[in-house]
Parts: sequence; C-alpha cells; structure tokens
Amino acid sequence: ATRAYTMGFVKVIKNKAYFKRFQVKFKRRRECKTDYYARQRLILQDKNKYMTPKYRFVVRFTNSDIICQVFSSDLDHDVCIASAYSHELKRYGVKVGLTNFSAAYCTGLLLARRVIAKFKLDDYEGVVRAECDMDSWDENYLDGIFDIDDEDNEKGAFTALLDVGLARTTTGSRLFGALKGAVDGGLNIPHSNKRMPRWKKDDDGEDVEDPEMERNYIFGQHVADYMKKLQEEGKDEDYKRQFGRYVKEGVGADDLEKMYTACHAAIRADPHKGLKSKEEKTKAAYKGKSFKVPKQNREDRADKVRKALLEMGKKSVSAMDWKEEAAAAEDDAPAEDAGAGAEAEEDDEDLDDML
Repeated sequence: ATRAYTMGFVKVIKNKAYFKRFQVKFKRRRECKTDYYARQRLILQDKNKYMTPKYRFVVRFTNSDIICQVFSSDLDHDVCIASAYSHELKRYGVKVGLTNFSAAYCTGLLLARRVIAKFKLDDYEGVVRAECDMDSWDENYLDGIFDIDDEDNEKGAFTALLDVGLARTTTGSRLFGALKGAVDGGLNIPHSNKRMPRWKKDDDGEDVEDPEMERNYIFGQHVADYMKKLQEEGKDEDYKRQFGRYVKEGVGADDLEKMYTACHAAIRADPHKGLKSKEEKTKAAYKGKSFKVPKQNREDRADKVRKALLEMGKKSVSAMDWKEEAAAAEDDAPAEDAGAGAEAEEDDEDLDDML
C-alpha cells in the first residue's frame, strides 16, 4: 500500500499585498542608461548655496562620434550649457580618426574654449601642449592632483565634475583624453593623473610614470607607430583595411602630429567656427517655404466656384463673363430655348449665394 504524503505549509511571500506595494525603479535605470547612485552625488548642491548651478562635464562615445557636454541640473530637467562633437573637428583640419584618444583630447579642448568664451573667462588660457616641454609638463599638478591657479584673477575658474556615465574608468581610457583636453583648455575639473596613459612596466615589473607616453597619445603618435609597424612588416592589405580613409585623405604617419598641432591652434583661434546661431538655423530650415494663404479677389473666388460647378456637372455657368474663357465659351455656345435660359439664371443665383 502506498502512503499519501501531504505538503507542509508554504508561506506565500509575493502575495497580493507585496505586489500592491511594489515600486518599480526609474525608467532610465530599467533601461540601464543612468547610474542614479553616481548621478545623485554629482548633482546634489548645498542648500546654503541658493540654487547655484553645479556643472557636470559629460563625455559619451558612439561608434563614430565623441560627445562632450557641460550640463547643470534643475528640479525637473537638465540644462545643456555647451557641447562639442568630434565630427566638428573636420572644420579644424582633422578629417580622419575621429574616435581615437587624440580626437577625444581635441573635442574636450573645443568644448572648454566654447565655455570660456561663453562666460568671458579669457584669463584662463590653459596649457598649450605643443609649446610645452617635458620638464614643465606637469606644472598644473601638485603631487599628482590637478590644481588650477585662479587666485590672481578677478573671476574664479569654471569648475565642473567629470560624468563618465556607465563607462569603465580604465587606465588610458579615451574618457581621460577628453578630460585632459578640457583642463588644458582652461576648465577646472578635479582629478589626478593616475588614470592617464602614462604608466608602463620597468624591468622589475613595477609601474613607472612616463609623461612622454601621454604626449604621444595626445598628438596621435600611438597611431603613427602602428601605421609604421604595418608598413615595415609588409602587411599592405591590413594597412589598407585599417587606414583606408587615411590613404584617401593623404594622411601619413609623419603627418599626424602636425595635423593635431594645427587643430589645437585653430580651436583656440576660433572655437565657434562654422556654427550657426539659433535664428540662422530657423531661417535656413524655413527658407523657400511660405505658409501664408494668398489673398483672392472676387474674380478668383468666382472662378474657383465655376470650376467646382463644372466638375459637379453644371453646364450652364457660362453666363459669368468676367473671364476670357467664359466669355469665349459664351460666344461659341449655340442659342438655347427660353427654358434653358431660365435654368441658367437659377444657376447664376446659386452661384451668387455660394459667393
């Protein structure tokens, strides 16, 4: 004989009361787009500062572009103060390699100069890396911590906090290329140089700081070294596949440093090159378009009604002699009997009522 077993008492945890009190997470958290733990610490401002904006230096990457923006947060939305994109570097002479470390540096520099121009902080010129030798490369760093000198100026430096989003802050990341360009452009973004591409292993396996490596990354020498390596090894197919756009634009390994140096100088000379104002953009969008209904006189309105009556099958509308076509049709039309004339008069009365 089989023995019947009964299941013991199991407490239902996710019952109706549980689901009635369940609170879903924020939409951008559910979509894995925003780290609210980090965002809260980036936007919270002290109450005794009376709604003074707290700025964020936002860096984002796509497959074909680098986006640098400065945001401030309001109660219900974020306000974009300024923005710069790596595809804008084409105006400054950089036509290829718009997503590498050097392009990130140029994009951060472009954004910084636009912010400086907007707030009229011309006293903060930053550091021109092309004119900086290796002995004074880290003059703005105190024990590895960035320190900007703003005591001698009437206005304080523009301070922002780095917002990396969900990206990994690995050593040598392009994030820090954009950060380096922004601080060299005159912005005050607190950071240390530990994550910059300036560390390498020595013979004993220990990390050694090498600022020259950082300079090579800023001026595209890491790309130039790889281009030379492929050419020396005779890998022509790999070179054409990897650097086909460089070949098309006539940019070689020896041209990269000159290209980026000229780009830095052009950005400092005119950070708003090729930009259009909001009024110009609106005017260009509506160029050649008109939404105004043209004014019509009585003859035009009567002609419109006449055509509508003809389409409806009305044949006796030729009595309207204010148009040449109607007058010609009236002259060519055969004489009709009195009954047809009466019908024409009724149609004319209907026409006058419609007008």
